[in-house]
Amino acid sequence: MEGTNWSSADVFILVGFSDLPQLQVPLFVAFSLIYVITLVGNLLIMAIIYSNQNMHSPMYFFLVNLSFIDISYTTVIFPPMLVHFFLDGIYISLTKCLLQAYFFMFVLSTEVVLLTVMAYDRYMAICNPLHYMLIMKKMVCIWLVAGCWAIGFLDALPHTVLISRLSFCESHTINHFFCDVAALMKISCSNTDKIEIVTYTLGAIVTMTSFILIIFSYVNIVSSILQIKSKGGRQKAFSTCTSHLTVVILFYTSLCSAYMRPTTTYSMKENKILSLSYIAITPLCNPIIYTLKNTEFKNSLRRTRKTL
Repeated sequence: MEGTNWSSADVFILVGFSDLPQLQVPLFVAFSLIYVITLVGNLLIMAIIYSNQNMHSPMYFFLVNLSFIDISYTTVIFPPMLVHFFLDGIYISLTKCLLQAYFFMFVLSTEVVLLTVMAYDRYMAICNPLHYMLIMKKMVCIWLVAGCWAIGFLDALPHTVLISRLSFCESHTINHFFCDVAALMKISCSNTDKIEIVTYTLGAIVTMTSFILIIFSYVNIVSSILQIKSKGGRQKAFSTCTSHLTVVILFYTSLCSAYMRPTTTYSMKENKILSLSYIAITPLCNPIIYTLKNTEFKNSLRRTRKTL
C-alpha cells in the first residue's frame, strides 16, 4: 500500500498499558505514587536550597536545575500516561505527538549535558580548590546552565523534523505510553535506515561526548583524591561527588539499555519497561540519592523541619 504522508488529519492511538488489563489498577496506583513522590522530592530539594543561604553555591545551583529537569520530563509523560488506565487507548494528533516527542528529547538531552557540567563542577572543586570560586562565578554557572538548555533545544530539533517526514501505511497504533521516536519509526512504512543513522549519530555525539567528559573528570578527581594523605580527607573529598556519580551511573545505564539498539531489534513491551527506568525511576531516585548521601543537605532539612 502506498504510504500516507503526515497531515493535519493524522491521528494516532497510544496503547499505553491496555494490553495488561489485569494490572491496570495496581499500575495506576504505583505510577501515581511515583509521580507524586517525584514532584514532592524534587520540589523539596529546590525549596530547601532556595531557603538556605549557605547552600547557594555552584553545586546546589546545578542540582536545582537537575530537579527542575526531572520534574519537566516526568510531567511531559506521566499525566497523559495515567489517563491511559481509564481508556483502551488515547487518540493523539500529529501536533501533540510531535510536541510531546520534542519536549521529551529536549529535556532529556539537557539533562545529559547538565550531568557533564556537574562533573566539571566537582572536578574544579576537588582538583583546583584554590581557584574554584574564582572560576565558578555566578555568571559562569548561569552561562553553563543556559548552554545545557540551548544544546538540548537544538539537539531535539533534527530528530523531530526527521520523524515528521515519515509515512504510515496501515498502522497508526503506537504500542507505547508516549510518542517515543523509536516507537514511531517502528510503525512507519518508510525506509527509516537513514533517519536511524542521523538520529543515532546526533544522539551519540551529545551522549558519548558528555560521557567521555564525565569519565575524564572523574579520572582526574580520583587521581587527586588518591594524592590526599589523610584517610579522612580522602573520604570527605570523595563524599562530595558520590551522589552525582551514582546518578550518572543510574541514568546512563537505563538510557543506553533503552536506546542504544536498532529499532529492528525492539520488542515494544520490553521497550516500555526500559523506558520507565529513566522516565520514572531516575527522577524518583535522584532526590533520595542526594538527600541520603549529602550531610549538608540532611542538616538543612533538619533545620527546616524545626522551623515549621
